[in-house]
Amino acid sequence: MTAAKQDGVQRRPNVLFFIADQLRADHLGFGGNATVHTPNLDALAAKSMVFTNATVANPTCMPNRASLMTGRWPSAHGTRCNGITLDPFTQTVPGSLASAGYRTVGVGKLHHQNMGWEFEPHQAEEIKATDPMLLDSAVGDAHTRNLPPGWDQWENREAHDLRFIALPSDYYGYGHVDLVIGHGDRPGGHYVHWARERGVDPEKLGGPEQSASAYNGWDQVYQTAIPAEVHPTSYVSEKAIEHLKDAAGQDQPFFMFVSFPDPHHPFSPPEGYSDLYDPEALPLPLGFEQDHARSPEHIRTMIDHRGTPNPDPTMTWAATPEQYRHAAAAQYGLITMMDEHIGRVLGELDRQGLAEDTIIVFTSDHGDLFGDHGLMLKHFVHYRAVTNVPLVVHVPEGMTGRSDALVSSADLAPTLLELSGSTPYRGLQGRSLVPLLRGAACRHRDALLVEEEQPFGLDGLPGPVRMRTVITAEGRLTRYFGTDIVELYDHRSDPGELVNLAGDPSAAGLEDRLLRAMVEEMAALADEGTAPTAAA
Repeated sequence: MTAAKQDGVQRRPNVLFFIADQLRADHLGFGGNATVHTPNLDALAAKSMVFTNATVANPTCMPNRASLMTGRWPSAHGTRCNGITLDPFTQTVPGSLASAGYRTVGVGKLHHQNMGWEFEPHQAEEIKATDPMLLDSAVGDAHTRNLPPGWDQWENREAHDLRFIALPSDYYGYGHVDLVIGHGDRPGGHYVHWARERGVDPEKLGGPEQSASAYNGWDQVYQTAIPAEVHPTSYVSEKAIEHLKDAAGQDQPFFMFVSFPDPHHPFSPPEGYSDLYDPEALPLPLGFEQDHARSPEHIRTMIDHRGTPNPDPTMTWAATPEQYRHAAAAQYGLITMMDEHIGRVLGELDRQGLAEDTIIVFTSDHGDLFGDHGLMLKHFVHYRAVTNVPLVVHVPEGMTGRSDALVSSADLAPTLLELSGSTPYRGLQGRSLVPLLRGAACRHRDALLVEEEQPFGLDGLPGPVRMRTVITAEGRLTRYFGTDIVELYDHRSDPGELVNLAGDPSAAGLEDRLLRAMVEEMAALADEGTAPTAAA
């Protein structure tokens, strides 16, 4: 199951790792969505193990991408929120596989280092008032102070716009990277230069200003003027196919991380995909107009301002039915486009004779509220729409089917190390999924922790924010540390998390059990990456 024999010699399997950006588990055909068209991913899921309860370690881009590649929770690997560059000395899956003889390639969005986005002015003011050292560039981390200037600027958007910058030959374990920085129709990185070679400047042609069909209810929804063949999704699939052609006939196994920057907002599909779905035909999702009387104050505040996006375009807000429907139709177009390009990559894998020796993974870095509970996007909430991600693992000649086991994004690192026959490293916190993939187990863990930290807050929730969530088969408990805010949901009677039972005497037993589980999980995630060298 973990390797193929070639001329009597055991060969390590290839690994093809697809990841989408900001995609919830049920916005796919195989995830139960009857509207969005994803035939290629549905076909992959049919011959794979689908984990329906896959859960992020952190529902934010940089922290969870780091967890995927390290097998560690953010409190251990250090990228606790966006804006913290991943430790350059950390051990990663591609680094371990490269040491084991793999050719390691990253294609698309990595987001292991900062893109160069500044805090919004009101966020910076709050940080200055609550944690002034955070913004003091003179205060650095001891273990990175002696690194050369620019060590943390390899994914800086502005620098890549000015000239082509090749990444180092050992970038967090990747031997080669074809980089996309950011999201939507005009991201940066190597993509920009590829597009310019084809006569398209994304900065000049992209964005709502150039759109022939923009939705005026939210500036994050529009048809891009970028042609489909020069769209970032096309770049990612083209580069992935090039690497598959290079890999054919070689004895060296490969690990390829194929990372699409979509369907993260702005929701800007190109012509041919922008009108695939009719906004008026889309039903409102779970709890869109629910009673939020027992919800935390910051959620009630958003609902009170329904229809007004947050000044920070990445933050959670409450949409109107019309805003939701137009955004969903555009996002579905992006998902269908991504599915087509994943199909092209998988087709090339077959044509090159590599499929029988290749493990295939498909997942997302985090979900998106996308109308559930009347809210959009992410941050400061841990509803399942945000924390539950798609996870498909295909192992040649392996088990197929569905598992409702509680698994984490951090579990993929030890899984891939085991399947590839690579040596695990100290500090791994995830648990290998191999027993589930082999049919040797049906349960994986009894409780799972989700972390989130933000250096700023929002109306009704002052910063800095430190959230911890524990999820079990019984329910979900979320604590906002430093405040008295608690969320408690009974998944047996309320799987949609519509009624917050925190403080309800009838749910005291559930809250006590989940609180104990949270304490146990937090203790279990103490960093053990550094080994003692003596008894004293």
